[in-house]
Amino acid sequence: MDAFNQPVTNYSPVPALAPRPRLSAIKILAVIIAILFAVLLGLIVLLFIGAETGLVELIIGMVCAILPVPIYVMLLLWIDRYESEPLWMLATTFFWGALIAVFIALLLNTSVEIITTIATRSDELAANVGAVISAPIVEESAKASILFIFFFWKKDEFDGIVDGIVYAGMVGLGFAMTENILYYGRAMQKGPDALTVVFILRGMAAPFSHPLFTSMTGIGLGWSRQTRNSFIKFAMPIFGFGLAILMHATWNGSAAFGQGLGFFVAYFMIMGPAFIIILMVIHFSLRREGRIVQEFLYPDYQTGFFDRHEYEKLCTIRGRMGLSWDALWSQGFGGWRLRMRCNQMASELAFHRSRVARGIGRDPKAAQEREVDYRATLQQLRQQIAQRQRGFR
Repeated sequence: MDAFNQPVTNYSPVPALAPRPRLSAIKILAVIIAILFAVLLGLIVLLFIGAETGLVELIIGMVCAILPVPIYVMLLLWIDRYESEPLWMLATTFFWGALIAVFIALLLNTSVEIITTIATRSDELAANVGAVISAPIVEESAKASILFIFFFWKKDEFDGIVDGIVYAGMVGLGFAMTENILYYGRAMQKGPDALTVVFILRGMAAPFSHPLFTSMTGIGLGWSRQTRNSFIKFAMPIFGFGLAILMHATWNGSAAFGQGLGFFVAYFMIMGPAFIIILMVIHFSLRREGRIVQEFLYPDYQTGFFDRHEYEKLCTIRGRMGLSWDALWSQGFGGWRLRMRCNQMASELAFHRSRVARGIGRDPKAAQEREVDYRATLQQLRQQIAQRQRGFR
């Protein structure tokens, strides 16, 4: 579809936004119960880890595991440049990985190892079965479950491959953080030198292993969302999930059977190239999102809602950054926040129109109401920016 051959849409005057409906008491109670349940599972996991490592080692492991997380989270958020995901969804995926997925993995993997030990009377075989067979299937299933929930439940926020990578990365980071508490605690039992080695290997050399595995599922779901091909729509989530399990099993197998040499072979021959491929996928996916913004905001440019300068800036990451930096230097932090919100709302409007064009969402009236709301909010933000600019002259 050529963005510059689209018919001009005539928009009526934009009404004021209606107040957002308040959360019902039942929904609030359900959210509180869900949070308390997740915290309970997390405490159980920490109790098991502490029982194995000891209290001091547990605390040191927690500190080492948590310290680098903000840096990696910021890197993931930096990827999502056009349409930032809701904070509550990002937090949900992270804590799902850190609390719920880890509990499921601990319960099922431990059960498999115990059953295998009883059946084979071999602790070594049971450990290998747990690492190479059970862990990849159980852990990737536990992490992927929240991705599938959002994929089917929040279609308006799960738009494509970039969203899939971001959500997968968050759940993977959460899982890796809690898992690293155990590994760092075990290493601390052997002394500070062992802890340093493990921290370098897990926290610095391979911090994106879990996010990388689960991103295969995220890419599959994102590809399914943005395609019109029925076969790809059905097959890609399955293929992505299977690839996540295969990569996870290969990584664990290299450590279980190849010792140190196997780790480095897997790191440079598999994980490194896979990471580079992911970066390439992100690059081309962001270019696609830029084209969506360009195409579906073009009617607003034609009607004069956006002038040429703002429209062209909104269609590229560099242009958006330029708008934000100009607002920061000329109008301060408040102007920067307004500009960022305006950029975000312009993307929300463009991606909403893209979803409607692809047939996502079956209620035309609700879709039209949402478009009116987006435009009303966008108009209000642009008016506030204009007023602020006049005030700083």
